[in-house]
Amino acid sequence: MTNAPSTLKISLDLSKPMRVNPMSYTTSALIMFAAGLGVPLFAAINSQFGQFINSPIAAVAIMLCVAFSAILATALITSNLPFNQIALAPKYFYFAGLLIVFYILSITTIAPSFGVGNAVFFVLVGQLVSAAIIDHFALFGSTGSTLTFTRLLGITIMALGVWITQQT
Repeated sequence: MTNAPSTLKISLDLSKPMRVNPMSYTTSALIMFAAGLGVPLFAAINSQFGQFINSPIAAVAIMLCVAFSAILATALITSNLPFNQIALAPKYFYFAGLLIVFYILSITTIAPSFGVGNAVFFVLVGQLVSAAIIDHFALFGSTGSTLTFTRLLGITIMALGVWITQQT
């Protein structure tokens, strides 16, 4: 009997959604709720920072440097730096970086005069519409969820609820 090292074969199928560390629905919901709590905080703090230094663009650049440092430290601590897979990724994946810069720059620039509540309201409505379209057509590897009348009604009620909270 020999002690030959075992080999691990890893394959990546980009046509299917990736599942990392599956957790319970409740845990996932609580984490996403906490992330949602951060959106208005982020909008208020970063827009105030942009006003303080008189440059929303510089505020966004500094915030992205802080964010990059935090995620890089996390990746180094968890040893999760898949450089070989990054080079193989479809180029459109990087479009997400442009979307986050657009979001951050718009919320930082517009929230001070438009109001954090109003800015976040329109962000939430945009997210509801975008999520419904992505799920309905199972875009970007999502599992898909048909946009039924009941689901559309639920999304409409959610959007109406968010709108009601912004009325004075």
